Amino acid sequence: MNDQQHPYDPYYPQPQIIGYDEYGQPVYQQPQQGYGYDPYAQQQYQEPQQQYQEQPSQYQGQPQQPQPSHEPQYDPYGQQGYSYPSYDTGQQWAAQPEAAVPVAPVAPPVAQAPPVAPAAPVAAPAGVPGQRPASERSAPARPAPDDDREYRTEQFSFIEEPDEDSEDVIDWLKFTESRSERREEARRRGRNRIVALVVVLVLAVVGGVGYLWSAGMLPGASEEQRQGSTATGPQKRDTIVVHLHNTTGGGTSTVLLVNNTTTRQGTSVLIPNSVVVADGEGAATTLGKSVEDDGSSGTREAIGNLLGAPITGTWRLDTPYLDTLVDLVSGIETDTDTDVPDPKKGADPLVRKGEKQSLNGRAAVAYATYRAPGEAETKQLQRFGQVMLAVLRKISDNPESATMTVESLTQIFDPSLSEKDLGAALAKLAEHAKVGDYKTALLPVGQDGTLTEGASDSVVKDILGGKVTAPEAGDVPRVSVRDASGKKATEAARIVLINGGYTFVGSGDADTREKSQVVYGDDLQKATAAEVAKTLGLPAGSVTKGKTSGAATVTVILGQDYKVPEAP
Repeated sequence: MNDQQHPYDPYYPQPQIIGYDEYGQPVYQQPQQGYGYDPYAQQQYQEPQQQYQEQPSQYQGQPQQPQPSHEPQYDPYGQQGYSYPSYDTGQQWAAQPEAAVPVAPVAPPVAQAPPVAPAAPVAAPAGVPGQRPASERSAPARPAPDDDREYRTEQFSFIEEPDEDSEDVIDWLKFTESRSERREEARRRGRNRIVALVVVLVLAVVGGVGYLWSAGMLPGASEEQRQGSTATGPQKRDTIVVHLHNTTGGGTSTVLLVNNTTTRQGTSVLIPNSVVVADGEGAATTLGKSVEDDGSSGTREAIGNLLGAPITGTWRLDTPYLDTLVDLVSGIETDTDTDVPDPKKGADPLVRKGEKQSLNGRAAVAYATYRAPGEAETKQLQRFGQVMLAVLRKISDNPESATMTVESLTQIFDPSLSEKDLGAALAKLAEHAKVGDYKTALLPVGQDGTLTEGASDSVVKDILGGKVTAPEAGDVPRVSVRDASGKKATEAARIVLINGGYTFVGSGDADTREKSQVVYGDDLQKATAAEVAKTLGLPAGSVTKGKTSGAATVTVILGQDYKVPEAP
């Protein structure tokens, strides 16, 4: 803005900004009072030489410093002037060296508009025409703008306002957005994990309950439910026969190891040597004699025919191998019912009577084969069953590990059962024995060697799944004989039946009766029973429905009316 004291001078210099107040407004330097208008207060101008002659006489005696006519000179200390062309007349002003004139300090003027006065020549201080003292000159001012407009506030930026398009703001927005996205992604992943965990837990609970239900292990389940549906529906069983040969004292002991994969149960079925079976020719013989005479193959077939249950293989276990097997599993533990003396006189007993007795291989063999004088055969057989169960508890339930144990015996196995198959079978049985799903059952046999009345239900049918109904196509009917004639007619009847194409599965004695009977247990076997009666020469009226012995398809009870064929 223009100085009001010189309203007619368009080149009056702009005030100099010396700072800003507390509101951010500029503060200007006020001009000193007592001095005239100098449009270029910080610069000196040189006039042509002829103007010096027009100056007052007080300047004529002073030396003049030559200045170039049109060359500006810079004096940083204000002692040397500049020569600029005049913007209004085209003339130049000559700046003379200023004299050191003491100037009294002037108080700052009151901030008010100076009175308007007509432009007039300003008297310069003594010594320098048209020049202020150096002490009162301010710093060089910036060139005046192109127009004479006053300064406007919009020309200054006092406060930085946030700009949505600035890089800092954009980067901050990106950062906050990315952080929000990461948080949302973390929450989403957390929710997915929780949902997956809940699904897994639900499936585990449902699967566990289903397993317990199928195994009959849920609380409140009856004993029949835990054992499975033995009387309803087909079940899968794997059965092997084990013959223990006493190489020292002689004799054999036989046990069936049954793995019911349907009910997940294991069972040892003890078979007395006194049970009557048919040999390879169909002749009646005992189990003990069959093992000695017919070997493993013939005996396995005879037992299968007697019980009506398939047997997959035979494991001949001599006592030295049983000794080694027990030591391989680091000994066994079982409850013993008697003391077993040592063969050496004066030595301590090999086995002590008591609960949870630890037995090594030698003691286990002694206990499994021990039969005290006057004891029944079944007592020794039960001890053998105890040893087998204790061994199964110690064998690994891993098929590979169990197979390695079997291979370590280095024995020769029956072709019907390889080392790998035996190892797999023992591992499955061991799995049942370790959790208590294992039992031992004795096959009921009468004094005459025949199966008792309850044998077909408790053992043959329930445990072994013996066939007491119609045989499958191609099967040969199994016929058992009981002699109630008092004529010792069993052998004669056996020969007739074998010649007639039937399988003789056992015989026994019965109380004497007058009339003979041919009994069948299933309606589908009625025709077979009629054929058997005709083969034996019995009347058609002797055929009746009843309960057969063991796994026999038809049971013949010979009465006094039976005529024994004469020998040729």
